[in-house]
Amino acid sequence: MRRYKIAAIPADGIGPEVIHAGLEVLAALAARDGGFALDVETLDWGSARYRQCGALMPDDGLARLRDKDAIYFGAVGAPDVPDHITLWGLRLPICQGFDQYANVRPTRILPGVKSPLVGIGPDDLDWVIVRENSEGEYAGNGGRTHRGLPEEVGTEVAIFTRVGVTRIMRFAFRLAAARPRKHLTVVTKSNAQRFGMVMWDEIAAEIAAEFPDVTWDKELVDAMTTRMVRRPASIDTVVATNLHADILSDLAAALAGSLGIAPTGNIDPERRFPSMFEPIHGSAFDITGKGIANPVGSFWSAAMMLEHLGESGAARALMVAVEQVTAAGIVTPDLGGKATTKEVTKAVCSAIAGGNTA
Repeated sequence: MRRYKIAAIPADGIGPEVIHAGLEVLAALAARDGGFALDVETLDWGSARYRQCGALMPDDGLARLRDKDAIYFGAVGAPDVPDHITLWGLRLPICQGFDQYANVRPTRILPGVKSPLVGIGPDDLDWVIVRENSEGEYAGNGGRTHRGLPEEVGTEVAIFTRVGVTRIMRFAFRLAAARPRKHLTVVTKSNAQRFGMVMWDEIAAEIAAEFPDVTWDKELVDAMTTRMVRRPASIDTVVATNLHADILSDLAAALAGSLGIAPTGNIDPERRFPSMFEPIHGSAFDITGKGIANPVGSFWSAAMMLEHLGESGAARALMVAVEQVTAAGIVTPDLGGKATTKEVTKAVCSAIAGGNTA
C-alpha cells in the first residue's frame, strides 16, 4: 500500500465546498484502486483564522507543510479582508516559500460542455498554459512613500532573473516536447517592456536550441488574447509571465466553458518541497453556501495531484469519470445545468465505484 500525506487547506468562500467534494471523490478512487491511500490533514487556515488571530496561517505554517507529499488548496479571499492581505497571507507564502515556480494550467473542452466560441469543439481547444510562479510582476518588490500626500508614490517592481526565466522556459519546452503537437508559444510584451521582457525573449531563444524537436513562436500578450478567440486550434503549450499567464488562463477557462472547471498545479519540479494543487476559480462569494459550486476544477486539480504523486492510472480514471459525468449533462449552473455540487460529486463517485473508468 502506497501512502501519501496530504495537507488540505479549504480556506474561504466555496473552497470548503469543493475541497470536501474533492476529498470525497479521492476517497472513492483510493477505495477502487486499492493500491494507495491518502492520509489527509485538514488545516483551518484562512480568513476566519485571520479575524480571530490576526494571521491567515500560523508562524510555523511552512514547517507544518514541509513533510507533506502534496497540498490540496481551495480558495482564499473574503469580502471584509483586503485581497492583498489574504493572498500574501496564505497562498503566495506557500508558493514562494516552497519555490513552486511552475504554475501549470491545462485547459480543454470537456465532453458535453459547450464553448462560447461558435463552431469550436474539443479537438480545437486543448492547451496547457505554463505560468512563471515565483517572480515577475508578482515578486512583491516595491513600496509606497509619502502616504496621503499629493506626491504619494506607489511602485510595483517586476523582477526577471536569468535563473528564474531560464528554468521556466526549460520547463515549458520540456512539457511541450512531451505533448503530441510539440509546439510552444512564448508570450511576451517586449515591444513596450524593453528590459525584463527582452531578456525573457532572448532566453527563450537560447533554451529553444536545446529542444530541436519543438517548434515555437512568439506572441505579444495583447495579440495572444485575440489569437485565443479567433485561432484556438493554433495553440498548444503556452509560457508566460506571472501576470500575463494569470490573465490568459482565466480567459482560457472561460473559452473552455467555465472558470469552474479549470485546475492548477503549483509545482516544484525539483521536488525539494511539496507542490500545491487548486482550482483557479477563487472564493466566489456570490454562490458560497448555495450548494451549486462547480467541483470539476477541484476534481481536475486532484487528478493533477495524483499524476504528480506517480498515480497516473488513478489520475486517468478520475478524469474519465469526470468526462462521463459532464457528457451525461450532470453539470452545475455555470455550465448551463441544474445539478448541485453534491449531485455532481455523487455522480463522479458512482462512475468511479462502478468501474466504468478503465
